[in-house]
Amino acid sequence: MTTQMIICMLTFLLMIISFALNKFPLGVTGGAALVILLLTGCIEPSVALTNLGSANVIIIVGMFVIGAGLKKLSIIDTITRFIRKVTGGSFIWSYRALIVLAFLLTSFITSPVVCYAIAFPLLDSVCDEYGESRSKYQFPLAVVCIACCAILPFGFAISQAAVFSGFMESYGFTQEFTAMDFTRARWPMAIIVILWAFFLAYKFTPEKPVMPINDSKGSGEQKKLGKIQDILGSIIFVGTMIGLVFNAQLGIDAWVVVFTGCILNVICGVLTGKEAIQAMAIDLGIMFIGANSMAQALVNTGSAEFIGNKVSELLGASPSGLMLYIVFFIVPFILTQFMQNQGVMNIFAPIALIICSAIGADPKGCLVLVCAGSLTAFMTPSATPAIPMAMGAGGYDVKSLVKGSWLLSVMLTIGYIAFVSFVMPAF
Repeated sequence: MTTQMIICMLTFLLMIISFALNKFPLGVTGGAALVILLLTGCIEPSVALTNLGSANVIIIVGMFVIGAGLKKLSIIDTITRFIRKVTGGSFIWSYRALIVLAFLLTSFITSPVVCYAIAFPLLDSVCDEYGESRSKYQFPLAVVCIACCAILPFGFAISQAAVFSGFMESYGFTQEFTAMDFTRARWPMAIIVILWAFFLAYKFTPEKPVMPINDSKGSGEQKKLGKIQDILGSIIFVGTMIGLVFNAQLGIDAWVVVFTGCILNVICGVLTGKEAIQAMAIDLGIMFIGANSMAQALVNTGSAEFIGNKVSELLGASPSGLMLYIVFFIVPFILTQFMQNQGVMNIFAPIALIICSAIGADPKGCLVLVCAGSLTAFMTPSATPAIPMAMGAGGYDVKSLVKGSWLLSVMLTIGYIAFVSFVMPAF
């Protein structure tokens, strides 16, 4: 191990301990980790600057501004009344309707954070309408947006299947990996996740916010909008949502859609400049920048490759199919709590293919489990920007994330390994 690897791993450990103890604001912990990585050369300043202005940070910060504007519009009352009517005036069925909406969004949108960005302001409105705690229900919504990606054969499943097919061709495999392979091996887990969100999840989330909810300041002192402002704001909101859903077809990046919506909200008088600045989730944005920089440092210093090599040594020359599947789900599952899930997939898919080629195993099951393990990422804010966004929307700390997700994580671990072993055996 090199000196930089040791520094990187120690900084990583300290960051996790600080998140768990919650003695400092999340942004301070993330920022401190970023400073250490910069001063020790674990990442280049150019990498840090790229993270400071990354698309995901703009989406995280910007969607809270969009949400603040939405809460002042009459359209949110119209949407809430519609949901109330469809669900017979029941809060729990209104919540479940939004869970189903989130699942459907994951089928067509390639980004969990975009799915959650669309759904969470609606859940805010429903919770406020019924006088229910946002902290009880925001986290399950975010988990559905993450865990159900690449299950139905659309959107992210198509793009990730193409990536895996390219990997397989590069490593000499002749069969093709398709989006339907994800569906065939993962469909029961969609049912488990939805049932968990319907009946169990809110029993493990806090009754009241552990951390301040991001839009809580001044929310009760906002002036009512004029008719023209209300109409313009409604057009901006609907346009932003359409842009997020169809941004790939329109050829516009999601962050551009969000940023444009924020600017238009201020120009059209839906929000004052002060209100827009107050709504920005700066603490969460800095936390994500630090966590994302740490993930890149693990790759740059060779720490991620070191872990991958240790996994190969652990498996040995002739592992059983069950051992193969256990390792290629659990190791990505653990690492993705602290690294970007796409990065974990890209690291472990080649390792799985190399091992499967050496022992004559069918690699499809391993690839499915690498993807599934990398998407079972709810316990820390590092794996996907949807979780920092949920932390701001629901007022969660890292302890709340672990408490809220441990049961589902256990169920998915057992379910994935058992089911994939049955439908896609390695031998």
